[in-house]
Amino acid sequence: MAEAATEIAKKMEEKEETPVTVAPTKTVEATSAEEGETKVTVAPPEKVDATNKPAEEEVKTTETSSLLGKLEAYVEIKASAEQFHNMFTARPHHVTKASPGYIQGCELHEGDWGKPGSIIFWNYFHDGEAKVARERIEAVDPEKNLITLRVIEGDLMKEYKSFLATLQVTPKHGGTGSIVHWHLEYEKIGEDVAHPETLLQLCVEMSKEIDEHLLSEE
Repeated sequence: MAEAATEIAKKMEEKEETPVTVAPTKTVEATSAEEGETKVTVAPPEKVDATNKPAEEEVKTTETSSLLGKLEAYVEIKASAEQFHNMFTARPHHVTKASPGYIQGCELHEGDWGKPGSIIFWNYFHDGEAKVARERIEAVDPEKNLITLRVIEGDLMKEYKSFLATLQVTPKHGGTGSIVHWHLEYEKIGEDVAHPETLLQLCVEMSKEIDEHLLSEE
C-alpha cells in the first residue's frame, strides 16, 4: 500500500508541472560604428508556469509566444544624443540626405514633425526591394531622447500583425559620443515569417550613415 501511495504522489507531481517554452529573445549588437562588426546573441528560452490553467489557454500561450518577437541593436556613434534624436523628431525628412541608399523618401501625412499621433510615410530599400511604410508616432520623450513609432500600413503589414520600433539615444559615460539603441517588437502572421533581423541591420547601417552626416554638418 505504501508503494502504491508513493507512485500516485509522483504522478500527481508530474501533472502539476506544465511549463510552456517561450520563443527566445534575440539581440543584435553593433559593437562599434567604426568596427562595423555585428554579432547576434540568442538568449536562452524562458519558462512560463502554466500550472492550473485550462488546456485551451496553455495551447494558446504556446502558439502565440512563438509568433511574438523582440530584436535589439546598440550602435556606438560620435554625434551627440540630442543631435541624433533631433534628426528623427524635428527633421526625419533629412534622413534621405544622410542615408539615401536606405531611405528614399519621408513625408508628413498628418500632424506635426515629432508630435505623438502624427503620421509619417517612408520610402525605403530593404532586401533588394523598394518598400513603403506608414507609421504613427506613439511617444516622444525629449529628456530621454526617445521616440516610438508604430507601423500601421505598408509592406511590413504583409508579414506582421503588429510592428513597433523604439529608438533611444543616450550619451556615452566618460567620453564623447552616444549609444543608439534600436528596439523592435512585433508579432508575425505565421511561423513561416522570418524575424526582421535584416531590417534591424538596416537600422544599424543607417545609424552609422546618419552619424557621419551629422558630423559633416558641424
